[in-house]
Amino acid sequence: MSQPLPPCVLIVDDEPAIRRLLRTSLRAEGYRTEEAATGAEALARAAAADIVVLDLGLPDLDGLEVIRRLRAISAVPIVVLSSREAEGGKVAALDLGADDYVTKPFGIAELMARLRAALRHRLQADHTPPLFRSGDLSVDLVRRVVKLGEAEVHLSPREYDILTLLVAHAGKVLTHRMVLAKLWGASGDVQQLRVYVRQIRQKIEADPERPRHILTETGVGYRLAVQEGPEA
Repeated sequence: MSQPLPPCVLIVDDEPAIRRLLRTSLRAEGYRTEEAATGAEALARAAAADIVVLDLGLPDLDGLEVIRRLRAISAVPIVVLSSREAEGGKVAALDLGADDYVTKPFGIAELMARLRAALRHRLQADHTPPLFRSGDLSVDLVRRVVKLGEAEVHLSPREYDILTLLVAHAGKVLTHRMVLAKLWGASGDVQQLRVYVRQIRQKIEADPERPRHILTETGVGYRLAVQEGPEA
């Protein structure tokens, strides 16, 4: 029986040195790679990719426009890799449908972790498992039971709604705007959301000041970390 092909990563960057670094690193991790130096090439080659690593500063199309066009035709995971540090650019990319955002200069280990998380999220996007586990946190979406280790965690209805929204998109950055629109509509505000997230952290984090489950993307939103096994 033939083995399934490893995931194919489409590297979209106009800098040859960056493409070479990513190609070497990704292949060392077992991925297949394709490359594009322009937005037009990226759109033409995206159909063959399992995930896209996208630089926003392309010579022909702005990276945000590439995301917009990709999302019109494909659900392929997109991890933005860009030197743009402004929070507005990150929020715009994520609101348009990017799965994550890594700022240059970047660490290869972090980028690989973000790619794995984005691939896992897309695999479960349409089939969210009834029992989510990450480290010592478990969320039973059928029985509506949250546990930390063997101890049940009691959340308010709104806290539970926020946590399950993060579970449904585990590993993906959700902007404040996305969460507010989904759970509050036009009536919510970011400060209100922050209060609820702080309350959830008090209940599920060993150290709420140094969270390991619900991570803050400063000025952008939140990401539920996906950990491989129980915490030590």
